[in-house]
Amino acid sequence: MPTEKFVIPIGPQHPALKEPGHFEFNVDGEVVKAASVRLGYVHRGIEKGCETRNYVQAAYLVERICGICSHVHATAFSLGVERLADVEAPPRAQAIRQIVAELERIHSHLLWVGVAAHEAGFDTLFMYSWRDRETVMNLLEGITGNRVNYSANVLGGVKCDIGPEQAEVILEGLRFLEERTRHYLEVVSTDAVFLRRTRGIGVMTRDDAERLGVVGPTARASGVPRDVRVDAPYLLYREHPVELIVEQAGDLEARFKVRVRELFESFRVIRELLAALPDGDLTTRMPRRIKPAETVSRIEAPRGELFYFIKSNGSDTAERVKVRTPTLPNMASVVVTAVGHQLADVPMILAGIDPCFSCNDRMAVVRQGGEAEVWTWERLRQYGIEHYR
Repeated sequence: MPTEKFVIPIGPQHPALKEPGHFEFNVDGEVVKAASVRLGYVHRGIEKGCETRNYVQAAYLVERICGICSHVHATAFSLGVERLADVEAPPRAQAIRQIVAELERIHSHLLWVGVAAHEAGFDTLFMYSWRDRETVMNLLEGITGNRVNYSANVLGGVKCDIGPEQAEVILEGLRFLEERTRHYLEVVSTDAVFLRRTRGIGVMTRDDAERLGVVGPTARASGVPRDVRVDAPYLLYREHPVELIVEQAGDLEARFKVRVRELFESFRVIRELLAALPDGDLTTRMPRRIKPAETVSRIEAPRGELFYFIKSNGSDTAERVKVRTPTLPNMASVVVTAVGHQLADVPMILAGIDPCFSCNDRMAVVRQGGEAEVWTWERLRQYGIEHYR
């Protein structure tokens, strides 16, 4: 006799989701037998927006793809446009870009530790890590004037400098954060109750990680030695390299350990950069119009590889901007690793990749019967006019 499947939908609006996404889990009792995900609920047309604004305006727009990773988006875009223009930012600007990027990584990882702990019911760790997160947000505000979208980059360099007094404030903040991070590493490695929710949960082998194409800390927790800062150094990562942090277990515990251990590398690199901050200008001249060409820029965002494709056409506006954020390749691992686990483990498995739905959504599919088809921008515009008339 065939067994009926029981489907539990989660989303697009759900108390457990911080952003809208739609998941369906086929369960047998409490055990997940199959899973699927649908994305695309927060598509905002940022890529198309970049193609209707000049390069300077687009540099601010791409920061809005993600508030947590705003600086790395602007950095990836700036590096791509500068490559198209045959321009290189001054060494001091590159160092400041790297300092802000590593501070942003600290902020992102601390935020994630709190969110993931909250999904496990460990609200004490959630409140402690978010309290300490305020320290790095204050440091970023001291450098750039902003706590979320920092706007430190301009094409050809940066708009903010770091003087001796600010450098000392940063170092003092790092001393406090490093002490707290040692405590967090001990908690996620030894707390018996927490380990019951993470050890052996959501295991993804190295072969699975390679097959699914996962990136960032999620991949490194499964033994994949992949980090753009190491594989293809940019900014001053060649002069001030980071050590690759890799774990082999591939479970949620390993993903916690990788992210927390990466914080120590960020502390060290920032100290090195502050001690050897190059003298010189913060910006260099950029042409208004970029000759026809195309390029790819890759950097290591807190969640993994961030990929920008930029095509110029000789004007002051990009002809095409395409962004591939790390959540997209990592999302497939959720529906694979959730199978065989208890339904109660699913929120932790999802949080384990540090998902960002607003970063991820790049297109919308409109079905009016029949086969799917690609619409031009003008046709989509007319559809919107007719729909809301």
